Amino acid sequence: MSRVKRGTTHNKKRRRILKSAKGYRLGRKNRLKAAKEANLKAGAYAYRDRRNKKRTNRRIWQIKINAACRQNNTKYSEFINQLKKQDIEIDRKNLANLAENHPTIFKKIVENTLK
Repeated sequence: MSRVKRGTTHNKKRRRILKSAKGYRLGRKNRLKAAKEANLKAGAYAYRDRRNKKRTNRRIWQIKINAACRQNNTKYSEFINQLKKQDIEIDRKNLANLAENHPTIFKKIVENTLK
């Protein structure tokens, strides 16, 4: 029986790793060992940042809601407190959207919650 040479398998694997490292800087895009490490780190950072994105978005929503509340002569904390007391369950994402794109509707919500 003839021996099996694995050159094609090695090249295919190498090509796949280097393809995923395309666009990286310096030797990380064309040296196999560096590309493997870069891909590993990229995956770890992507995993971490999918979670961080949620935090960042929530902060942005809070800032937008607070700015709109200040225009309506109230504070963010007071507004959210009144929403909770009255069992109004509008999430911050939707409130921020209303505050940014539909200020009249947001103003009515603020007025109704603070009564």
